[in-house]
Amino acid sequence: MHGAMQILLKLIRPLEIFNDVAGRIGRNIAVVAMGLMVVVILLQVFFRYVLNNALPWPDEAARFFMLWLVGLMGPIAMRRGSMVAITGLQKLLPGAVCQGLLFLLLLLSLFVLVVAIKLGWAHVNSGWLFASSSLKLPLHLIGMESVKLKLAWAYMSLFVGFCLMLVVNLELLLRMLVTTLGGGDAMRPIERERPAGID
Repeated sequence: MHGAMQILLKLIRPLEIFNDVAGRIGRNIAVVAMGLMVVVILLQVFFRYVLNNALPWPDEAARFFMLWLVGLMGPIAMRRGSMVAITGLQKLLPGAVCQGLLFLLLLLSLFVLVVAIKLGWAHVNSGWLFASSSLKLPLHLIGMESVKLKLAWAYMSLFVGFCLMLVVNLELLLRMLVTTLGGGDAMRPIERERPAGID
């Protein structure tokens, strides 16, 4: 049992480091994406309702930033236990049964994420065939011709999010195994928030 515990702890450590670093980077990018989304929306409101001359690109740009915001914050929310959850059943079940149920749900999530990654990658590849209707790289500013942004860059947000959630899922599964084996004190706790539950 002790040997298995050490193996599990060694497997958790690189996942923990990766998720810590990816979470910090993702959170910073997501904050920038949210700020840009707000600026773009306010800009469109000003041009549409004050100048009566709506711009063609802000709506699509706002969706682009929102997709990346969701893709990068999803794994962080999953790891911190901030996802919406129905907690009423957990309160009715005994501790061991509840842990077993949570473990099965993580396994189910793992399967769903693997399928989502496969579908997401196919979606990204199809996105290289189509260009945005209004978003362009402003290469004209440096004397080159502007190029329309490929939709794959927007689709990639969810693919990246699913990949990051898969790594988080693996860490959570291993953590649950270690806790079940009685080694919970050997792990650094993850900063968690109280889930928004439906009781």
